[in-house]
Amino acid sequence: MALLKSNKVIHCLGNISPALGALSSRNSSWWAGVQMGPPDPILGVTEAFKRDTNPKKMNLGVGAYRDDQGKPFVLSCVRKAEALIAAKQLDKEYLPIGGLGEFTKACAQLALGPDSEVLKSGRSITVQTISGTGSLRIGGNYLARFHTGPHDVYLPKPSWGNHTPIFRDAGMQLKAYRYYDPSTCGFDFKGALDDITKIPEKSVIVLHACAHNPTGVDPRPEQWKEIADIVKKRNLLVFFDMAYQGFASGDIDRDAWAVRHFIETGHNIVLSQSFAKNMGLYGERVGGFTVVCSDAEEAKRVESQLKILIRPIYSNPPMNGARIASTILSTPELRSIWLEEVHGMANRIIKMREQLVAGLKQQGSSHNWQHVIDQIGMFCFTGLKPEQVERLTKEFSVYMTKDGRISMAGVTSGNVGYLSEAIHAVTK
Repeated sequence: MALLKSNKVIHCLGNISPALGALSSRNSSWWAGVQMGPPDPILGVTEAFKRDTNPKKMNLGVGAYRDDQGKPFVLSCVRKAEALIAAKQLDKEYLPIGGLGEFTKACAQLALGPDSEVLKSGRSITVQTISGTGSLRIGGNYLARFHTGPHDVYLPKPSWGNHTPIFRDAGMQLKAYRYYDPSTCGFDFKGALDDITKIPEKSVIVLHACAHNPTGVDPRPEQWKEIADIVKKRNLLVFFDMAYQGFASGDIDRDAWAVRHFIETGHNIVLSQSFAKNMGLYGERVGGFTVVCSDAEEAKRVESQLKILIRPIYSNPPMNGARIASTILSTPELRSIWLEEVHGMANRIIKMREQLVAGLKQQGSSHNWQHVIDQIGMFCFTGLKPEQVERLTKEFSVYMTKDGRISMAGVTSGNVGYLSEAIHAVTK
């Protein structure tokens, strides 16, 4: 009571404005210095596409497979696998830190081959990851902590846009080697070899196993052999990124040829795999990270450290997608259906490449578009210049990234003629 009767205290309390006090609190921010980040270039294309009212509009920036009606596609083997899994009424307990054992085994066999010496000797370790992106990040973290050579990662120029932030944020330093030749829209084999011979020993080199993203340009087998020889002479650590096995050529063994050749010639590689593209499991986030070691004892030590890396990041991976993928790979009937379906997906992309080139010739184009057919996989580096890309968007409502990369999955038998007409109009 004495306190309440104090004029001094009452006077002080009376001078405080509740509104001003709240305003002062709101004005104080922990994040006032955070700047607006640049928009994602591919998502920006999609947003612009959505706003367009032209009924003929085309989105060629999409990174997901579409059927010939331009619709998202769920493989029938995936639906069948889901039904089998649902019928078992399995629990939802945590997976081990390294993931679902049946999946990691099937994942490694798919990449290395069921008769691989590496698998038979137990000198490799595969952990389940959060798709290819998560696999690359776990790999980057592992390299940053345990690689005894330079912490430099050499990427092909260009490479998948997410490679740079993944390895950079993992603590690695980014370098580049020549890969794509804009003058031919093909592989700069001589430039790549020249640059690789100058990479410091024990550095890390990233190679796309098949369907190079974003160019669609892959080395031929004889070129892979030369690359493997030079990389071995330079004593470089090879990091393969294989996101399109089966979806590049339609043949899972052909698409894994480079990975298997490197191992057969003595390279102890690290490998990232994704099942987003070849099984259409985009939202399930299914991937694997493999380290090929000198012997089984070394593999056990590497596994222990991979688990220690994974534990504080996401503790353990999600189970549903891994169950789907492992069910498909380990069930003969479903595996057979999958091989047919992924072959059909690859063939649709190849067919669209051929029809696009045929359409350009029919339009009267005098340019050589053979590179569109020679490139492989979902993406195509058209060779279109930024100003031509801008015209395609403004005049024809055809959306793609400024570098002229198009997703062939966005091309269908119903719109390939329109695309041919549009590209011819801006390249005359």
